[in-house]
Amino acid sequence: QVQLVESGGGLVQAGGSLRLSCRVSGSIFSTRAMGWYRQAPGKQRELVASITNGGSRNYVDSVKGRFTISRDNVRNTVYLQMNSLKPEDTAVYYCNLFPFGEWSWGQGTQVTVSS
Repeated sequence: QVQLVESGGGLVQAGGSLRLSCRVSGSIFSTRAMGWYRQAPGKQRELVASITNGGSRNYVDSVKGRFTISRDNVRNTVYLQMNSLKPEDTAVYYCNLFPFGEWSWGQGTQVTVSS
């Protein structure tokens, strides 16, 4: 059974930075494309960034130039470095397969950006 454990969220002022981590266990991580998703209150979950098993990255326009996704295939972990955070980045952040598929969601990690 695949487990996704997200961590690294918190409360930060606008302009600050956070680094999220997501450890994957129970599956072959290195061959799968991964994504970071977020869900703000009252909104649908959206894809924020993705990274292929070869390291190609893509971002939603609202985070381009501020967020960086990366992965460590030895540690079975995917990261999201978030800089220049804005109040509109406030959400619960999740990692999962990209595109989303057969894995269940983890508990997510809350990111709150104050103005």
